[in-house]
Amino acid sequence: MKKYFSLFLIALFGLVAVSCDTRNDDPYQDYDTYSVVYDITNVNFINDPTYGWSTSHTFKKPFYNTDVLLVYRKSGSTGNGSPVWQQIPRTLYISATQELDYDFDFTMNDVMIYAGGNYDIATTPSYLNNQTFRIVQVPASAGKNANVDFSDYNSVIKHFNIDDSKTVELK
Repeated sequence: MKKYFSLFLIALFGLVAVSCDTRNDDPYQDYDTYSVVYDITNVNFINDPTYGWSTSHTFKKPFYNTDVLLVYRKSGSTGNGSPVWQQIPRTLYISATQELDYDFDFTMNDVMIYAGGNYDIATTPSYLNNQTFRIVQVPASAGKNANVDFSDYNSVIKHFNIDDSKTVELK
């Protein structure tokens, strides 16, 4: 009897050890993020001594620190008038020797978009004036494991089920 009891205890311990799992394979559901799409239109970059060519915009209401911003620049329109969005950071090759870069940073309260290059970008004002940017606020919990191409604006909108017809104008 002692022999069976010992085997029973070993089997029970093994079953408990194998069945205990600290991994959480359940997808995380973010309940505090309401994805928002912001438009910034008619942007004219200003050459600031501290930040270089930049534009800064403040949110009316701070967002959660568990959210991130994706920033897209309108690079043109399709034949039917739909906008073409390119994710930034982005390098544009103006000529064989000229490169212009768009980049950004953000806090919970504001976003700053930068333009810089390896040449005097003031000589190409079409890249500094009357620019349009679209900012999409999404939950950071999606992270690198999300099954979405963040560089494709339409994929992001579809993945997060965002109604981008209700954009908020950001001044």
